[in-house]
Amino acid sequence: MKSRTSASRGSCGCPVLLLYNLDPGWASGDREEAVAATELFIEALRTEGHPVTPVRVEDVGLRRLLSPYDPFQFVAFNWCEAVPGIPRSEALAAEVLEELGFAYTGSPAPVLRLSGNKRKVKDLLRRAGVPTPRGCVCPTADQVRWNRFPAIVKPLREHCSVGISPEAVVLDPEALRDRVAYVTATYRQPAVVEEFIDGREFRVTIWGNRRLEILPVVEMEFSGFSDLRERLCTWDAKFTPGSRHYTGIRTIAPAPLLAGERRQLEAVSRAAYRAMGIRDYARFDFRLRDGVFYLLDPNPNPDISSDASLALTAELAGYSYGRMGGRLVDLAAMRHPVFGGWPPLSGRKSRPPAGGRRTPARATPEPVRSGHPAPRRRRAGVAAAESRTTVAAGAPLPRRRGTGSRRMGASPLPATRVLQD
Repeated sequence: MKSRTSASRGSCGCPVLLLYNLDPGWASGDREEAVAATELFIEALRTEGHPVTPVRVEDVGLRRLLSPYDPFQFVAFNWCEAVPGIPRSEALAAEVLEELGFAYTGSPAPVLRLSGNKRKVKDLLRRAGVPTPRGCVCPTADQVRWNRFPAIVKPLREHCSVGISPEAVVLDPEALRDRVAYVTATYRQPAVVEEFIDGREFRVTIWGNRRLEILPVVEMEFSGFSDLRERLCTWDAKFTPGSRHYTGIRTIAPAPLLAGERRQLEAVSRAAYRAMGIRDYARFDFRLRDGVFYLLDPNPNPDISSDASLALTAELAGYSYGRMGGRLVDLAAMRHPVFGGWPPLSGRKSRPPAGGRRTPARATPEPVRSGHPAPRRRRAGVAAAESRTTVAAGAPLPRRRGTGSRRMGASPLPATRVLQD
């Protein structure tokens, strides 16, 4: 399939302020991977005509870092998943960007905060008619009131498969109480208990606002695991090279689905996107059982590294890596008072000169030098996990572009060898 190149993109070509996080506590190898991944994304955006100014976040001074930049002259690309030194700060960058009047990529702060609470997300989705596994919240092991097995136990406020291992799947009340006790003691937060959906697993990437586009669906394939407790995407599957889950899970892209199944999956994905108020892009994880697609995990802030799910599924749809990034910039630019022609944003305002709308200044691209900090991605092991893709006959072959580094918080799309059916 031919990539959609800059000749056909219709991109605004506006200057981009790339906001990303770099924790001083990361190992040097992680920092080097982050540099390489960021260089790759910046170069991809520049090939689409976007001048890019990187802004590194390595402490709590977000307002100080952003204050020199005029919101009228940039679209901000929010690749800051967390602020170093502040636990569970996924929404903080969006909150500050909004306050300062920037048009920025991705969902607003309330949506990002919502996604950090599994109980609230589940309640909202249920009211919207989106199937989710039955579940309950257990503050302590003594308060467990559950009798449906198999079940899975997760920390209430964690992402990225934190706390997910075969031991998280329990088959009886005693194992359930033990696991809830483990989660509450280890992560110092309530545990979520859900019925374990033992079925086919799918990842759905969706982007857009008024008009939503669903990128090719992929399937996580667990046929190498006979024990149902092992049929899940664990922490080891993402971060432990050589582990059984790291090497044993395959991805089929595009997923083999019947026409009716595909329509049903797309409909429930759109419903979840709208119900949560997600903006610009997201990824959903589903499992199929008895003809019903259950939403396991909505991610309104998925990774945009070159070998993560969003980039790979966009490529299957014909988007180059640069065009993918340009598409996200274009969506945010529609909310910009100059590039999109919309009314001025709330927060800090810089007025156009009298007599007409101001022409935005072209940003001078800031080069990423050797050693220049870049956004944190996943640990090195996930890179190889991202290269274990099974591509169905006739499907476009994903091209590997990056180092495989990525920030914490987005699920990998397994990949190493390509198998032709």
